Formats: sequence, structure tokens, C-alpha cells
Amino acid sequence: MRSLYSTALALTAILPLLTLLSACAGSASTGREMHQEMITQGAAYDDPELQAYVNRVGQRLVAGSDEPGTTFTFTVVDSPDINAFALPGGFIYINRGLLAYLENEAELAGVLAHEIGHVTASHHSRQQAASVANKVVATTTYVLTGSGDLATASTMYGTELVSGYGRDMELEADGLGAQYMYNAGYDPESLLEVIGALKDQEQFQRVKAKAGGKRVATYHGLYATHPRNDQRLKQVIKTAGELDASKQVEDPSLPGEFKRHIEGLVWGESVPSDRSEDRYYHNKLSFTFERPLDWNVNAGARAIVASAPDGSAELTITVRRRDQDATPQAVLESSLSATLSAGKALDQAGLKGYTGVVGSGAAARRVAVIDYNNLSYLFDGEAGNFPAADAGLLSMIESFRPMHPAEHGASNGLYVHYIQVPQGATMASLASGVRIADAEAQLRLLNGLYPRGEPRTGDWIKIIRDR
Repeated sequence: MRSLYSTALALTAILPLLTLLSACAGSASTGREMHQEMITQGAAYDDPELQAYVNRVGQRLVAGSDEPGTTFTFTVVDSPDINAFALPGGFIYINRGLLAYLENEAELAGVLAHEIGHVTASHHSRQQAASVANKVVATTTYVLTGSGDLATASTMYGTELVSGYGRDMELEADGLGAQYMYNAGYDPESLLEVIGALKDQEQFQRVKAKAGGKRVATYHGLYATHPRNDQRLKQVIKTAGELDASKQVEDPSLPGEFKRHIEGLVWGESVPSDRSEDRYYHNKLSFTFERPLDWNVNAGARAIVASAPDGSAELTITVRRRDQDATPQAVLESSLSATLSAGKALDQAGLKGYTGVVGSGAAARRVAVIDYNNLSYLFDGEAGNFPAADAGLLSMIESFRPMHPAEHGASNGLYVHYIQVPQGATMASLASGVRIADAEAQLRLLNGLYPRGEPRTGDWIKIIRDR
């Protein structure tokens, strides 16, 4: 539990954001300042692969927008709130809490496209930007204090004076978002699906709020009726779907990619962890390695690349299914087209591996294989001045190890996992083993089955459990 002293210190750290609220809230410079303050305070969700995936989807939408040359920055926020918002200057945010309730990449694109639409339509007048600024303060309050009550209070501050986006602006953002989705290859109808999911969430929260006497928060200003019954909304989506078919591009979604990135997503309260700044942590594969503080690590679908800021050296890690009958040395040698020299066995943190050098002089490379669980990790290090850089590359390889439990986070954390529905299972039976409030309703909301839907045997659905 946080002490009153630590909470007070955290709230003091939010004062710079409150100062920004008194400035011209609609300017791009203010957007940059607020973004930097959020990042400095640790608002970004700690999953580089997920962050890169959301950015990739967002940038594809930007390329098909009215402002393809404008710089946009996309960030997944470490907050359980079901929300997304935009700041002036092209800063787009989606909370991990909202990601959990989406079904596929097209729905993710729908949320991002809607927020891009608010930016390209210049909806950030002072009044609307102040409303968004309240959300920024609320997010930072939650990240720093862990208090949902304090975050709610900060959101409520000034709501009588700030009304947020109006109905016409929301429809315009939906219309622009639908067009950007179409241009990027996504089905604009998915925007109706995601707004429907948000509407279901609002209805669920209304039931809870009525019982507890609390105010109901909504994502922007959701429509009075369900989106499937809202004629103006249906028309703006339909208009995008009637664009020139000759300009339509192929759907960029890769089968299973959205599910891969959402698997293991933190659900509910943030999960604190004990991590060192000089190590890179891969949450999904549960490994870590040391790297210089100024090196960048980019995790893609095919490789993880750690690189020096000046590009003078880099270490690439790829993964393949482990051959249980082959030693690390045999795997390494079979993967090379050149002779391996200076070979030596690796035995670190209970993991077996093998490393060596291929080539000579400046063209030499440090290579290695380390077996971990059912996978073999292949390392390939190169540098402009290899003799000078080799010791550092080898040190990074030798620092590779499994993540400790404390580095994963608290043992009582909850996460999103996918399972296939067993024969005869119902939402009630599946929810019986889930230790969250309103478990049955939450599972329905997570899987687009609210309020009374049931899954089919063999369907992949999301549930909540510990790691």
C-alpha cells in the first residue's frame, strides 16, 4: 500500500501538467510538453513489441489520412481505464484498458483513426483540449499514485466548465476515421463494432454506477443510442464504404498478430516490477540481457535488434524452434556458411549455449546460440570496428538469462489470456474460476458477448488470470 507521503510526492509531480492547463491548450507545443511530461512520469506501458505494433497500425492510417506528411506519435498508456485520446501536435494515446476489449486489428485501427480524425479536423479548441488535458492529468495521477479514486477525482475537476467534443465533432472524427481506415485497407464497418463495444461498456458501467451512486464516465461522448441504431453514424460509415473501389488496398492485418500482442496484457491495476535500467526485458518470451544505456532495442516480429546510437555496432537476436537432439554448438555451426573460430561453451543462469567468431578483421562477427525452454536464440553481432566492439558484444550475449519473478511483476497481477472454449462451457462456468469483480459480465464484455451472449465450443476467447 502506498503511504500518504509517497502519494503526496506523486501528486506534486503532476503540478507541471496543471500548469500547462493554464497555457494555450490547443497548441502543438503544449501537446509536446504534455506528452513529454507523461512519458517522464512513466505513463507508457512497458511492452516494446506492443508499442511498436500500435505505432505501425497508426502510421499506416496516417499515410492514408488528409495529412500524410504530419508527424504522429502513438503511445499505449499503462492505465486500466477504457479510453483513448489525442493531444495537439499529433500525439495519440490508447490505454491498455481499452485494448483488452478490442477483438482484432481493424478495431484497433478504428480507435486510432477516430483520434487521428480529431487532430486532422483541428478539433483541439481551447475548451476541448482542456478536456483532454484533464484526461492526461487523470492518467498521470493513476500512474504515479495507483489510486483510481484520485484519478477519477482529477477527471471530474472542472467538468462543469469543460464539455469536451460535441456530437458534430464526434461524427466528423468518425467519418474521417472511416475514410482513413478504408484508405489503409481496413473495413470501415469495424468502427461500428468498436463503438458498439464501448457502448456495451458504458451500459455496464451505468448499471454499476446506479447501484453505487457514482457518475458514469464515457469515451468522448458516446451516442445516446447504440451505434447500430444511430442513423447519422451509420451514414458516415457507409459513405466511407462507398469510396472508389479501385483505390482500395489489401487488408494489412496478419492472421493471429493482434492476438499475439494482446496475449499477456496486464489487466486491471498496474503490475510493479523490479527492473534495471541497463537491461532489456522481453515480456512475452521472458528473457533479459544487459545493454549500454544509450543503445536502442527494437523488437519486431522476426528479430530483436540492439544497436548503438551512432550505428557503429548492433546485435541481432532471432528465434527458432529448439532441436532437442542437437547441441548449441551443432545448431550454431549448421546455421553458418563460414568456419567458426574461437568457439567456447556458454553456461549461464542454467542455460546452455555456444559462441564464436566468423570472418576476420573488420568483417568479423560475434555469433552465438543459447537454448531456453523450447526455443534456440541465435545471436549475430557486428561492428564497424569489430576488434574494439567484440568484448561488448560478447558481454551482452553472456548476460542473456531468464527473467526473475520480481522482474515480471507482482505475483498477484492479472493478465489477459486466450483459451479455446471447452465443450459444454458457458460464460458462467468460465467465470467461476476468474478472481475479479463481476467476472461473468466482464468476460462477456471482453469477448463482445455482453449482456447475455455465450461462446461456442472451440472458439478462442479472452479470460483473466494470473501469469
